[in-house]
Amino acid sequence: MAESLASRVGRIVSGSVNALVDAVENAAPAVVMEEAIREVDRAVEDVRAELGKVLARRHLATTRLMEENRRHEELAHRIELALGEGRDDLAEAAIAKQLDIEAQIPVIERTVTECTEQEGDLEGFIAALLARRREMEDELAEFRTASDAAASTGSDAPSGSAGSTAGHRAELATSAFDRVLSRNAGMPGVKEGLDTEKKLAELDKLARENRVRERLAAAKARMES
Repeated sequence: MAESLASRVGRIVSGSVNALVDAVENAAPAVVMEEAIREVDRAVEDVRAELGKVLARRHLATTRLMEENRRHEELAHRIELALGEGRDDLAEAAIAKQLDIEAQIPVIERTVTECTEQEGDLEGFIAALLARRREMEDELAEFRTASDAAASTGSDAPSGSAGSTAGHRAELATSAFDRVLSRNAGMPGVKEGLDTEKKLAELDKLARENRVRERLAAAKARMES
């Protein structure tokens, strides 16, 4: 399983470019630093894509919540109408539907809350990544300035086929970079086994039927009072 988005952002923001450069042997430091910046860009794109999904889920959940509340109120009026006409069977059907709606509403409300919280987290991730990217660009600029200064004095100047090996070194840096980044990936395992699930479902059904009868009796009592 791919590395989680939160872990990935945490690794990028808390990581050290210098440590990464030291970990990638035989690669041009500037190439490694540029690849690190590209990794930040890819992470920002992924976080923004996830943010779009969360916003869409929150919108759908909010719309669904409003619709279910409206249906619940409408069913309440229909129950009264059915009882007024002496149609207990219709009232029972409407009460059963109300119970279904009531079972779903807390889940929908929790979805809206979770999406709102995730939205804030993802917006924070984007801000942190963009801030880290600016720092990386500054570090890269400082490194290039120092390298140019060293080259101008002729110190540690390589000889021979530096140009011919530039492409190979870039590929090596990218490959090693990806290898370093993949070390934290993990796959959590989840196992569940419920042998009594069928009996629990039957018990839920009995409890639901009892709730329908109780609510029907309460509705009749209100009509008679």
